[in-house]
Amino acid sequence: MRKLIVQQWISADGFATDSDGTTAFFEFPDYNQGWESDQLKLMESIDAILLGVNTYRMFLDYWPDADPDKEAIAPMLNSTPKFVFSSTMVNAPWGRWNPATVVNTDAVQYVQNLKQQEGKDIILWGSLTLCKTLVEAGLADEFHLTVSPAFVGTGKHFLPDSTEWLDMKLLKSKTYETGVLSLVYKP
Repeated sequence: MRKLIVQQWISADGFATDSDGTTAFFEFPDYNQGWESDQLKLMESIDAILLGVNTYRMFLDYWPDADPDKEAIAPMLNSTPKFVFSSTMVNAPWGRWNPATVVNTDAVQYVQNLKQQEGKDIILWGSLTLCKTLVEAGLADEFHLTVSPAFVGTGKHFLPDSTEWLDMKLLKSKTYETGVLSLVYKP
């Protein structure tokens, strides 16, 4: 069975966004130095990207036209099939690349079915509402947390408020020169 990997950038105090809903805390110079090569390896292990509508819109503004000389993951990200979960969208274009598939049915059932299909692993980026739904349903197989060296004080978490105690096993950790910390957990 395919794994669902939840990958989130979070602040050092555990928030996925700041109080304004932005992610400026991980948009600093050279934030991805060293991290990008590890991200390329992760991209090789997946063949499906899950996005909520807000993350899709944010990504659409940047990734389809991202310069591969500046963003090494851009070609892989752009060519990987994407699934956008939305009850209002009909189409999800992706620049000159193949459009994303719009999913307007039950997200839990859809992802359960997707995990049963043949293929590589599946990744979910950002998409806090979708993330909370899938985590609450017990569908996340791994959590890849990229911790930014910043405290934001308040903001939004990527886990549902109703999450009960969940013991995690640390599979991997790595610290980058920028102070970014990469943690991989399995429930």
